[in-house]
Amino acid sequence: MSGFDPRGKRCLITGAASGIGRATAIAAADRGAELFLTDRNGEGLERVVAEIRGAGGTVTHLATVDLVDHDAVVAFAAEVHALSPSMDVVMNIAGISTWGRIEQLEHEHWRRTIEINLMGPISVLECFVPPMIATGHGGHVVNVASVAGLFGLPWHAPYSASKFGLRGVSEVLRFDLRKHGIGVSLVCPGAVKTPLVGTVEIVGVDRSSPKMRRLIALFERRAVSPEKVAEKILEGIEKNRYMVFTSRDGRFLYWLQRKFSPPYELLMRVMNRELDRAAAPPSR
Repeated sequence: MSGFDPRGKRCLITGAASGIGRATAIAAADRGAELFLTDRNGEGLERVVAEIRGAGGTVTHLATVDLVDHDAVVAFAAEVHALSPSMDVVMNIAGISTWGRIEQLEHEHWRRTIEINLMGPISVLECFVPPMIATGHGGHVVNVASVAGLFGLPWHAPYSASKFGLRGVSEVLRFDLRKHGIGVSLVCPGAVKTPLVGTVEIVGVDRSSPKMRRLIALFERRAVSPEKVAEKILEGIEKNRYMVFTSRDGRFLYWLQRKFSPPYELLMRVMNRELDRAAAPPSR
């Protein structure tokens, strides 16, 4: 199947108020896409829409929606489909991040992360992909996962559970939707300079400790901008690319994991050890 050009096409983007979602909405508008945007942060969403429209972009519909509420997603889809029979591009970008060791994580951490990062995108896919199939015009689906959906990164169990799940959904849809002319891209960002860096919940850890501040600073130095991620996403759509990496280190680790398992496992153990040391209370 050939690549898909978003110019003039109807694009749905979740998580559009900030971070990767915001950057992707702006970049898609610059390419001439007609946008349908949602986020649970209504004020932030309105600011993004004003920015896009001020630059001459087209936002046909926006709505404040909590993707955890399936009924709200169904209602949002009804609003969208009253304006247009189907989307050409559906982008699942909204998400949260929760880290922690299993002995400190509570059930609510797991539930909330999986509901937002996995069940939310599933609700969107349920509501928007069948109409794409019914109209028979093809299209593209983008699911933003993470390198944590590929690797067993330290302390990422709830986050990885959600992102591995989204990866599995994407792997199936990649082949299920091919006969309908609908491409699928699984986006696997590594470190990205988004508000999540400052708000990620690290359960049981004092983020203000010198060791954790150094690790967070290291993460931020390695991070790429949301705008770079947005460009990679749109390039993935245009070239009908399934696996989309946003940095070389993610691509390298994926290759290392598949080709040289022992070094990969050693690297994961070293990362675990260093994070444990950083989280340890200062000696007296």
